[in-house]
Amino acid sequence: MTKEILLSNIDKIHTTEMGVERIKKNLKIDIDNIVEYCKNKVLDKNCNIYKKGKNWYCEIDNIKITINSYSYTIITAHTIS
Repeated sequence: MTKEILLSNIDKIHTTEMGVERIKKNLKIDIDNIVEYCKNKVLDKNCNIYKKGKNWYCEIDNIKITINSYSYTIITAHTIS
């Protein structure tokens, strides 16, 4: 699977209300539009995108974003060291 699949479906990326709260808490940020924030991270040319199982993983700026590969739902995002 190539990352172009995820990038070509960037407009489908979304999350739930619980997802928004989880991401804000995990990343310790208070941003109005979490989905746009995550999309911008995914679209960054330095983002390492790979698929493992049913999820896409996007790593950039010490952040890992997990996106379901079927529904394009952002499941979570957290900091990595």
